[in-house]
Amino acid sequence: MKKAAARTDKYYLRDLHLEIDLYDRKLAYMEKYEEFASDTEREEAEKKLLAKRAPLEKAAMELVASGVEYEEKDLPRSYRALSSDQDGTRKTLTLVKRA
Repeated sequence: MKKAAARTDKYYLRDLHLEIDLYDRKLAYMEKYEEFASDTEREEAEKKLLAKRAPLEKAAMELVASGVEYEEKDLPRSYRALSSDQDGTRKTLTLVKRA
């Protein structure tokens, strides 16, 4: 049997971005609302979510680097940076790498 080829189209990239955004929302919810017995438990939970998010982010970055097109509106919130000129009239979304 042949192994299925990895998808490399813009729809797969959009799905990856949606999944990354889901993990971003989970992390934000955890930071704001979830209560933990200790800081170490909070850090462990955060590490687990980040470990699940990392391969998705890597795959998305590889697809973008290989030239797969995407729409700015489909980017995860963590990839967006709202920048404006000094007069505040021009606003654009740009792709940024989360630290």
